[in-house]
Amino acid sequence: MSTQERWDVVLRFLDGPLMYQGDVVCRGPVVRMGAKPGPGGLRVEGYRGLDDRQATITAYDGSTVAIAPVGANQVRVSTHANVDWNEILPISAPVYLDKDAVFHLGPPGRGATICFVECRRLGVWEQRQILSEASQVQPGVQPSNVRELDTGRGVPRWFIPAMAVGALAIAMGVLVPLIGEFQREINPLGPVDEGEEYYEFVTKEVLAEIPPELAEGINQPFHDFVMGPNAEAADWKQLAVRQDTWDQRYLTYVQGSMNQHLRAWAFWRRLEAIVDDYAAVVSILRETDLPLVLAAVPYQESGYRTDRTSPACAAGMWQLMPEVANRMELSVRGCKLRGSQSLWSPTALAPPINVYKNAEYIDDTQPFASKCRIQGCEIDERKDVVASTRAAVRLLAEAWNDDELRASGAAVQLTILSHNAGYDDSRFDPRGRVKKLNVLHAYRRWLEATNQERAPDFYGQNITCDSTQGEDMTCGGALHRETQHYAYNITAQHFLAVCYYAENYGGMGAFKDWNQYVRGEGYCTQLGVPTADEVRAKGGVKR
Repeated sequence: MSTQERWDVVLRFLDGPLMYQGDVVCRGPVVRMGAKPGPGGLRVEGYRGLDDRQATITAYDGSTVAIAPVGANQVRVSTHANVDWNEILPISAPVYLDKDAVFHLGPPGRGATICFVECRRLGVWEQRQILSEASQVQPGVQPSNVRELDTGRGVPRWFIPAMAVGALAIAMGVLVPLIGEFQREINPLGPVDEGEEYYEFVTKEVLAEIPPELAEGINQPFHDFVMGPNAEAADWKQLAVRQDTWDQRYLTYVQGSMNQHLRAWAFWRRLEAIVDDYAAVVSILRETDLPLVLAAVPYQESGYRTDRTSPACAAGMWQLMPEVANRMELSVRGCKLRGSQSLWSPTALAPPINVYKNAEYIDDTQPFASKCRIQGCEIDERKDVVASTRAAVRLLAEAWNDDELRASGAAVQLTILSHNAGYDDSRFDPRGRVKKLNVLHAYRRWLEATNQERAPDFYGQNITCDSTQGEDMTCGGALHRETQHYAYNITAQHFLAVCYYAENYGGMGAFKDWNQYVRGEGYCTQLGVPTADEVRAKGGVKR
């Protein structure tokens, strides 16, 4: 296979919230820009007057870089920044950009002013990817239609560069016939075998085999469901738009978990079975302004099953401990304990330290699966979908509303982790004893150990154990090994649930906002999400 050098586009914002992030390297050969440009695009966030897709830059080699408006959107181009944009007419067709040229997206007085710094060669890129990008460029942005900016006038004048037309036409003539052949080589994503409903952890082998087609678009939901809420909680606008500040290790594990789950029919079958309950949880999260990614917590905990009880006596689809349920004002009353004639009800507000040894409802002499002594309760609201969800939301809000965790830049993932590790149980211990693996205290210890004021990559840096099982409880990290492999799975499950429900149940109120992800260049379009009919055809679906 022949190859072509890849050219990336380096831009610099001259005004607005993004001007402080320095040079921005955008992946070529096609750079889409706008408020919501789609996977791989340059998201120009925090600027008024911009369309979802405002403009496109194409860079097929280092010397022929062009910008074009999308539709009737306004784009103005100048050779320098010292201009009155009111005196520059919007371009109506593609125009070449010289080094240090400046362009303005949107109407004068609003929008963004950006400098084209340079084109940067980055290694060798396979033809199939070039073709994939090139085939998505709108017809009006083909290289043969690009015109040049007349730098001698205040109002641009255009002409057709004949030599560029010929060279690029020849190049496209050679490449276009290969499109069909290369597209056939791309491995489709989607379910391929029975698999599992959920996976406890991602192995190093899975991380090494993440398909590039999967990894490419995941920045979109990672921004919308994780980093956007993190940035807002921390009042740290740059966190949302500067990907170099993101928790990259966490993101990589999310990609690995997505690859595992999306390949399993069992996963999609379970999503089909819990449509109504997932919608109910999403609706309650929206009411309370908590991150929507938390809707996947009960999937990881129980597969949204209300009849599950763990060896630690956590019960219901959220797997709430008896004391936590009591604190959240859920009724858990009249419980029969194996080996006792008396009925038991929780009175404490948090589980004891080392619950398997110190909780009265645990029999430490029994095998792990049989340690829970609770055989049933007269009243147990942990098994009610709506009541338990409202209680769980109040519980998660303890971490989400903590000022220290909100300032971290990692409030979303810390809130998810708090459901597994606890937020801060020292508030309810008679002697004020600290559980060092509670999220708040683990985060504080990490800041002290690393001499940081805040750590948006705290979670990823503390995925130190290879699995959830082992004698070493933390593998040198600040989190319990089970907690380490908790949040990324929940994030991955939610990203896929968004795709499935938008694709198959986009008319339901809880899912309407997600339709954007299954249209056009939404990240879901390349994942091979099955239809509800295909899932039902696999059998075993009960709603």
